[in-house]
Amino acid sequence: MDQQPLLGVSMSDMRCGPAIQEAMRLLGVEFPEAMGLGTAMALCFLYRATPNPPVSPAAPLASAGASWAATNDGVDRISRLPDQILRNVVSRLPAKDAARTAALASRWRGLWRSVPLVLVDSHILPACIQPERMAPGGDDLSSCLVVAAAHMASHRAEITRWLQLLADKGVQELAFINRPWPLDLPLPAAIFRCTSLTRLHLGVWRFPDTASLRRATAFPHLRELVLSLVVVEEQDLAFLLNRSPVLVDLTIIASQTAVRLRLVSRTLRCVQLGMCALADIRVVDAPRLERLFLWMTMGCGSEHELSHIKIGHAPNLRLLGHWQPEHHELEIGNTIIKAGTKMSTSTTVPSVQILALEVKFEVRDEVKMVPCFLKCFPNVETLHVFSRNSDKPSGKVNLKL
Repeated sequence: MDQQPLLGVSMSDMRCGPAIQEAMRLLGVEFPEAMGLGTAMALCFLYRATPNPPVSPAAPLASAGASWAATNDGVDRISRLPDQILRNVVSRLPAKDAARTAALASRWRGLWRSVPLVLVDSHILPACIQPERMAPGGDDLSSCLVVAAAHMASHRAEITRWLQLLADKGVQELAFINRPWPLDLPLPAAIFRCTSLTRLHLGVWRFPDTASLRRATAFPHLRELVLSLVVVEEQDLAFLLNRSPVLVDLTIIASQTAVRLRLVSRTLRCVQLGMCALADIRVVDAPRLERLFLWMTMGCGSEHELSHIKIGHAPNLRLLGHWQPEHHELEIGNTIIKAGTKMSTSTTVPSVQILALEVKFEVRDEVKMVPCFLKCFPNVETLHVFSRNSDKPSGKVNLKL
């Protein structure tokens, strides 16, 4: 069986147990029985990270239990409201319910077609239709679209048309997630036509080659970007970040390729990496960066190859973690921090106030790094230290902090 891009081991070596399978089914995730444990876990996090749509078909009516003092005179006062207010009401409904308002009265018939709607595929999926047959469509305007129930491999010929339709309609928020098989389904370059996007969540795709795109290609309004279980090459990720001039939040979950980031941004405030093979992060110039959060990251390549994390110009960095001596090598300015490194103003980051470490206290080399590492962040107010067990303990060390 083919290798898993995520873990680099054959699926036959890691299979989902019954507990993981049940948890996945509760999240509505379909997968082959042979899917690897690592991939299944990544998919769990992917679906949990999918933003909640701003509307719900199960939302309670605030007036359901209210007692009205007004007499039932049969006068339709709501329909007498100005168009602007009625459109505002319709825009807060799920797309299916918004369309149904056309049946209320002639006054409502055209309103739902003239307002930006929130379209969530699972909201309009009839119980009698299987998820793999679900596809976005329709002529309504969509300000927010969540496509997470569609088996995209069944719609290869239509995906480009969908993206073009979304671009034409000026979609602002898009969660476009492939059902989890295959893991590397090509994402059409038409995604770059959606220039009105402010939030974008892509899941389980192979990112398009950006070398042939026009120089003017950009996401000029994109503020939040989430990439989950995506195959993306270094140059394509760099292109994406460079063409997102107002990006504020960047999250990468379970990248199927080793992550290399070079951060040069005047707007970026939060970078989160989880369950990734991390090659290096270079914070070159990020004056507004406040959080650099790493969770379950590890080096790529050989067993002892470390991820390289360099902090350059980041004067507002407040949170850093989880730093793991086993997997991460830290460079501040132009100095790689090692046990015994002499501290100076060029090797400290005084802005950091929250720091998280994961240390194997039975491994001498890791423990020796702790005091030196702490000196790099002299103004820490909150320190999280997680102790991890070691398969190869090398003896205890008495720390002098």
